[in-house]
Amino acid sequence: MSTQVAAEPVAAVAVPQWSWASRIAFRFCVVYFGLFCLCTQIITSLLINPQLDFPDPGALPPLRQIVAFAATHIFHLKASSPDFFMDTGSGDRPCDWVLLACVLVFAIAGTMLWSLLDRARPNYIALRRWFWLFFRFALAGQMFAYAFAKIVPLQMPFPALFKLIEPIGDQSPMGVLWNSIGAAPAYEIFAGSAELLGGLLILIPRTRTLGALVCLADMIQVFLLNMTYDVPVKILSFHLILLALVILATDLRRMMQFFLLSQPAEAPAATTLFQTRRANRSAAGVQIVFAFWLLGNNAWGARIGWKTYGGGMPRPALYGVWDVEQQTVDGQVRPPLFTDNDRWRRILFDRHNLVVFERFNDERVLWTGTVDPRAGTIRLSQRGNGPGGASLSYTQPSPDRLTLDGTLSGHRVHLDLALYDRSKFLLVSRGFHWVQESPLNR
Repeated sequence: MSTQVAAEPVAAVAVPQWSWASRIAFRFCVVYFGLFCLCTQIITSLLINPQLDFPDPGALPPLRQIVAFAATHIFHLKASSPDFFMDTGSGDRPCDWVLLACVLVFAIAGTMLWSLLDRARPNYIALRRWFWLFFRFALAGQMFAYAFAKIVPLQMPFPALFKLIEPIGDQSPMGVLWNSIGAAPAYEIFAGSAELLGGLLILIPRTRTLGALVCLADMIQVFLLNMTYDVPVKILSFHLILLALVILATDLRRMMQFFLLSQPAEAPAATTLFQTRRANRSAAGVQIVFAFWLLGNNAWGARIGWKTYGGGMPRPALYGVWDVEQQTVDGQVRPPLFTDNDRWRRILFDRHNLVVFERFNDERVLWTGTVDPRAGTIRLSQRGNGPGGASLSYTQPSPDRLTLDGTLSGHRVHLDLALYDRSKFLLVSRGFHWVQESPLNR
């Protein structure tokens, strides 16, 4: 007599059902931040190569035509001007704001269309893993770029010579910020190290939450500095804050349980991209290689920048601040009078071939100077509002004495100069002190 045992029914696996608000928010974040990353320097930071200069994605077709059309017909801006898309170093140009408006409109339209066509899907768990991985690398790429520009003090260099003699009241708010941080390299290196830490932690799956929190703190500080010192990177820094918050959104419940409710936190959501262990190992290997590639290229670029335009670049032959002790124009000696606007007070030979002539009324004329030590000549060309060009010969009887002869602004000139000791600037010589009897706040 055989006995048949009835098979137990297999319980169906419940499919997580996201709320309609969560699904719409996810679609909008994917479209909006995906477009923003592809249209800005964020995507180029992931393709970084110190030997290549990638163009601004927002100035390439078809984005260029879309932005120009919107700027002309909606915002009534002169997008036909050749300067409209000019790369000025600012991230808050009119074309950047128009591009941001276009991205927002496309994101809203894309979210509506996606919601209409895919309204029956219960969740986007698998897709979220891929896009959140992209967002983590996008944020890390920016953190690495700015980190190495501070760890190797390139973003805010030590104040140039002409800044050391410039009254602080004549400096812009951004100039004050740049010079104050540049005068404290240790703080700049610390700030860069914090950004590097955030970028590293956010790429490691087990520390991604901590990394996002570090990035969030870093970028809030950067955004506040940009807002209070009028630094034109407001759009990008604000969106890096938003990216950090988007990455943290998946861990919001866990953080509330731990920090606010004093409850054990749930296990973090799985970050595996594929179903098989082998595929996930391969994906992890690719991520590790790409992370090291980002780190290496940023470090390499910082090293090149230090030698080509940073503190490690060679100083010009006549580098320094030179006081004009005597000036002769067309054979006539010009006494040092504050009422004489044609009498030079000092001449600065700074880095990047910058030569600054300063009058007694503090007016400065900027030139690009080429010094030939072998021939003993100086060729000056117009820079900014500089008055034409000039050719001078020079002799240097001693390291701190200089004589210039030649033609300047159509007049024959003879100048006797004495080198001002750079260490006499308090900002240069003050340094750091553990013990201070009284504060030196000047």
